Amino acid sequence: MNTVWPLSRSLLMEILVDHISDRFVCILVWERLGYQEKKDVPNLWVAGSDTSIYWSEKFPEAPEVIAQRVGSVYLTRSIPKEHKQSLKKILGFEGYRIDELYPRRTRRATAVNWLLSWILLQGIDLPEQGPLPALLLTPDNPANGHPGDLPIT
Repeated sequence: MNTVWPLSRSLLMEILVDHISDRFVCILVWERLGYQEKKDVPNLWVAGSDTSIYWSEKFPEAPEVIAQRVGSVYLTRSIPKEHKQSLKKILGFEGYRIDELYPRRTRRATAVNWLLSWILLQGIDLPEQGPLPALLLTPDNPANGHPGDLPIT
C-alpha cells in the first residue's frame, strides 16, 4: 500500500499536543486503512481494494474517527491487545490531565495509538523526525478543535 504521508515520532507527538487538524489525522488513518479520495468529489474518501472487509462493510465511506464516536470505537477495537499501551511504551505519553480530557482529544490519542499499532504490524521503524504539515496553534477551546474541524458527536 502506498501511503501519502510518512509517519514519525515528531508527527505523532504534534497530533497529541493538538497542533494538527482533525481532518489531517483522519487522512493519516484512512490512507492506511486503504480508503482512497474520490478524484471527482474532493474530501470524500471511499473504501478501496486494500480496505479490509471489517472496515468497508461498516464504512463504505471513510469514517470520521475523531468527530464521530462510532468511527473511534471501531478504531479502538481494531487495535490488537498487545498494542493497546503503545502510546506509553513507544512515545512515553502518559495521557492527558483531567482538565484536558475532551472526547476530541481522547479520540486523537486513539488515532495515534492505532497508527503506532499499524507501524508495529507492518514491522517498520518509526523515525524520530519526518515531514510535518503546517502546524496550528493549540485550539482556544479544545472541545471544538481547530477552524474547519467537524463538531464532535
